[in-house]
Amino acid sequence: MALPRTEDMHADASGIDTCPEAEALLRLLSAQRRALDAVEPAFAAIAAGAALMTEALRGAGRLVYVGAGSSALMAVADALELPGTFGIDADRILILMAGGMPQGSSMPGDTEDDAAQAAEDARLIRSGDVVIAVTASGNTPHALAIARAARDCGARVIGIANNAGAQIFALADVEICLETPPEVIAGSTRMGAGTAQKAALNLMSTLMGIGLGRVHDGMMVGVVADNRKLRARARGIVSRIAGCGEDTAARSLDAAGGAVRSAVLIALGLTPAAAEAALSEADGNLRAALARIEDPDRSSRREGTNQGRE
Repeated sequence: MALPRTEDMHADASGIDTCPEAEALLRLLSAQRRALDAVEPAFAAIAAGAALMTEALRGAGRLVYVGAGSSALMAVADALELPGTFGIDADRILILMAGGMPQGSSMPGDTEDDAAQAAEDARLIRSGDVVIAVTASGNTPHALAIARAARDCGARVIGIANNAGAQIFALADVEICLETPPEVIAGSTRMGAGTAQKAALNLMSTLMGIGLGRVHDGMMVGVVADNRKLRARARGIVSRIAGCGEDTAARSLDAAGGAVRSAVLIALGLTPAAAEAALSEADGNLRAALARIEDPDRSSRREGTNQGRE
């Protein structure tokens, strides 16, 4: 059986253990750059994956990140950032890593072959969830077992792999193929494959955040400001969008319980209750809520126009 591309030898690998340090570093960095080139051809699939994630969170679904080894670490890095960056409730995110989350510096490799345990873990998945299964080879038994169980219970599956024709794609609603070159250190997918996976995951979840209205002009208006740095960032965001001073921004954030989007509307003159109502009517999208404030008759005019057409 032919080895997957991620196990092949890289053309620049020969003699890397004998060349000067600067040359070795250049070869390694060049391979990382070339790995990133595999992301752009997958843009359409990444956007489709983001749409599934957005749909799940607008409903009652959850995001379920799945992986083993290095691929799991890329998935975990993306998953754990979503609550703080976009204000996604932590209970809407589930991580199913082969062998569980490492408690120390050891990460056993045999757990990725335990399909029986994966099937047991997959019992946590329910209809309406979106499973993001990340596997460099695309053939990892752990990821395949969970993807199979997810489909059986009515969940949607996004498969991310670095080899064309990967088995995970046969189980996926969205196939994100990142055809990275072979690794300079053969099979060490924490390198090029992992770099491309991390980029694709970040792009997909950020596009989801935009779709959920948690990004406004590049600012994270869904941020959970739970430390000094982020509280200062939140004040700056409110001040910039509302065009107010830092003191007004701080008071508005207090009135909004730290919620940036509500605080922006409060800084513009709404009561906390009215701010919440405006956001609710706009499906949480701050830009849409701001448009309603600037032109409160806009929605009624649109309804009148639609009735006239009927």
